[in-house]
Amino acid sequence: MKRKTLLISTAGAVLAAAAVAGVISSASAASAPGIVGAPGKVDRATIASFDRMAQAALDRRTAALLNTTAARQAAPQADAHVSLAAGLARTEDQVVSSLRARKARLAAVGEVYSAGRTKVTVDNVVVNGGRADVYVTETTTLTYKKLRGDEPATTGFQAKHDVTFAATSQGRWQLTGIEDQLTGGVPQVNAPAPNVASAASVDPLQGTPADTSWPASPLPKGVSSKGYNYAAMAAYAEKYWSRYNPAYRQFNGAGGDCTNFISQSLKAGGWKNAPGIDSDYHNWWYSADSESWTWVGANDWSWFALSSKRVTNLKNVYQLGVGDILQMDFNRDGSKDHSMIVTYRSRSGMPYVTYHSTNTYRRSVASLVMSFPDAVYYAYRT
Repeated sequence: MKRKTLLISTAGAVLAAAAVAGVISSASAASAPGIVGAPGKVDRATIASFDRMAQAALDRRTAALLNTTAARQAAPQADAHVSLAAGLARTEDQVVSSLRARKARLAAVGEVYSAGRTKVTVDNVVVNGGRADVYVTETTTLTYKKLRGDEPATTGFQAKHDVTFAATSQGRWQLTGIEDQLTGGVPQVNAPAPNVASAASVDPLQGTPADTSWPASPLPKGVSSKGYNYAAMAAYAEKYWSRYNPAYRQFNGAGGDCTNFISQSLKAGGWKNAPGIDSDYHNWWYSADSESWTWVGANDWSWFALSSKRVTNLKNVYQLGVGDILQMDFNRDGSKDHSMIVTYRSRSGMPYVTYHSTNTYRRSVASLVMSFPDAVYYAYRT
C-alpha cells in the first residue's frame, strides 16, 4: 500500500466524419502547422482536407448530444485528397447511436444541451511513409438548456487528439482513426464509454462506492469545522481549469494531472501539508523539488484522505457539494482512474465538476453517470 499509483491511460475512441447542422464549426488549416517527416507528400490543400475531416468527425459527435435535428448524419463526400475508411464509417455510426442513447438518458434526469460548438485546431502534421498523424486540439462548449432554471450557462473542455490517415494506392489519404493524447484523461461527454472489465476486489482503504440514482436524499454542506474555504477551492479550480498554474508542476506526461489539480484546489481552500516520506499514504505535501505520492496519485490520495479523516464517504454522487471530490474507477478493477472537484451545485441539487486531463469546466455529474453507467463512483465530503 506504500506504492505510487498514478492515473492509468484511458483508451482513445475511433471517430468518423460527417457534416452536421446545429454545430458551429471553426477549422484552422490555414494556420500552416509544422510538417515533420516527408513534407513533400502533403501540401496545404491536403492539410486543409485533414483538418476538415477531423472537424467534421468531432462535430458529428457533439451534434448527437444536442436537442436539435441535424440536417444530415451521413459521412461527407470525399474530396480530391481525403476520404473516409469504410470500416471507420461503420464504427462511427455505432458511436453516434450510443451518444444519442446517452442524450436520452441525460434528458431523463433533466439535462439537455440546447447548443454546441466544437473548434478543431491543427497543431502539427507528421508524415512517415504511408501514415500521416495530424495532431489537433479540440475545444468544445455545450450550452445547458434551462429546464430547472438553475443550471450553469455552459460546460466546456479541451482535448488533444492524434487523427490518423493512411495513404492509398491511388495517391490519396483515408481517415482511419482518432486517439486521445492526454494520458490519464477521462473521455468527454461526446466520446464513447471505454470497455468495462469484470468487477475485482478492492483495497480496504478504497472507500465505499456511491450510489448513482437520481434524485438523492439532500445532504447540505455547512461551514467546515476545520476552517476550510470551499468557495476558494472552487474559485481556484475554475481559474486554472484550462491553463496551468506555473507555481506547480504538471503531470499530463506522467500518468495524468487530475489528482495534482484537485490537490492544488484543496490546498487553496485550506488543506495543510502533512509532511513525511513521499511514499507513505499517511502523508500529503508538495514542495519546490518533489511531492508526496498522495498529491498526484488517485488511489494514494483517497487512502490519505480517508485515513486522515479529511474526507468522509457520501452515499450518493448527487449529494456532492462545492469543494467535494468525485473519483471514478472506469473498468471496475479496484483502482481509481480519475479525480474531480465540485465547483458548482445547482439549486435543484445537481453537482458540476471541474478537472484536468482532459481539461473540463463544470461538467454535470449526470453527464458522467450517463456516459459511464458501468463505472464505480466514489464521492467524498471534504
